[in-house]
Amino acid sequence: MTQIRRACPALSAPMETGDGLLVRILPSGPIPLRAFAGLCAAALTQGNGTMEISARGSVQIRGLTPVTAPLFATAVSALRLDIGDGVPVLADPLPGDPTALIDANALAAELRNAIASAGLALAPKLSVIVDGGGKLHLDALNADIRIRAGATADGPLLHLAVAGDGATASPLGTVAPEEARAAVMRLLAVIAAHGAQARGADVLRHRGIAAFQEAIGTRIALAPSLPPRLPAGMVGTHFLKDDLYALGVGLTFGHAEAETLRALTDIARVHGALWARPAPDRSLLLGPFKRTTIKTMRDEAQRLGFAVDPSDARRRIVACPGAPSCASGLIAARTIAAEIAKSVELPGHSVAVHVSGCAKGCAHPAATRITIVGTAGGCGIVRDGTARATPSSYAVPASLAEEIDRIIETQEIVDA
Repeated sequence: MTQIRRACPALSAPMETGDGLLVRILPSGPIPLRAFAGLCAAALTQGNGTMEISARGSVQIRGLTPVTAPLFATAVSALRLDIGDGVPVLADPLPGDPTALIDANALAAELRNAIASAGLALAPKLSVIVDGGGKLHLDALNADIRIRAGATADGPLLHLAVAGDGATASPLGTVAPEEARAAVMRLLAVIAAHGAQARGADVLRHRGIAAFQEAIGTRIALAPSLPPRLPAGMVGTHFLKDDLYALGVGLTFGHAEAETLRALTDIARVHGALWARPAPDRSLLLGPFKRTTIKTMRDEAQRLGFAVDPSDARRRIVACPGAPSCASGLIAARTIAAEIAKSVELPGHSVAVHVSGCAKGCAHPAATRITIVGTAGGCGIVRDGTARATPSSYAVPASLAEEIDRIIETQEIVDA
């Protein structure tokens, strides 16, 4: 029932963690609210009641056992959720986004079917992103193959890139929307030819961008890269078509009690919503709401403890489960993060603090201004680095808030 840790935990292959088995589900589209409530009920009945939404928008259910994991899988199957255990193809998270240039989710569905039919031996963590060019874009996420819609006078063209996020991926050029599926399949075939564990970055490193360009051939046209975009804010109120709205809420450090999530969906349904959509950046989108109900829904979500404002201090801190939920965790990461959020004023708008239970840094592989990492010697403090870096100092949990305050004050003086 369990699997190796370098593969992704799936409904059919849970992964052992400190608090039992963990299952990860990547919804392919919006989930009807009754079905989402059913998912919460199954997590409460068969797991330990903790649900998470990951940085990439996956739903994670914790605390399953060898006995209850199959029961959970059966319950999820009965809900008829649109999920799959195949290659992740991520697409626009906001249904009815009026700013999107293409139906990214429809193209993503085509690609999932094509990949499943092709039978390519692909790495477990390989992924594809289809970005329709809308408001809630996916630039922050890494992928082996990226598609981003761009506007032209003759209609949208799709920009292809490989191995990276919206800023770091290597651009290939543009294809017409009707050519996108064939082009992506050719790119995946190039990666698969390098072995079942190969990633797009491996091909770039060994053969360069020419390997991908040759595979697509005349299907692609050279074009300048699209300009960078401001970060996408999943949390907050979002306009939809037909004068309707969606509400994006943030889960505190990516987790919530299943009972609380079910209460949120029940309230949303009372106020006219039809769907829930787990979204990147550990958030959940709900909608559609009318203009007359969106504020009430926002207030109710805040009452339940969800972040409804992008400036919420908890959105500036990333924390993994830590001890005791994770077998590798050496500190209670989320407990520490909660204390920091209450006690420290964090400047800026991006992630400022990462609290990692161990040096793997699973929750946030990138560098942050301050990283707190669990070590055998206590809480290590890394400045402008990742959890894998050597800490410059150490502190006990009780003094972390004071130490972070001091670091921020010193850095602000230096920055000035």
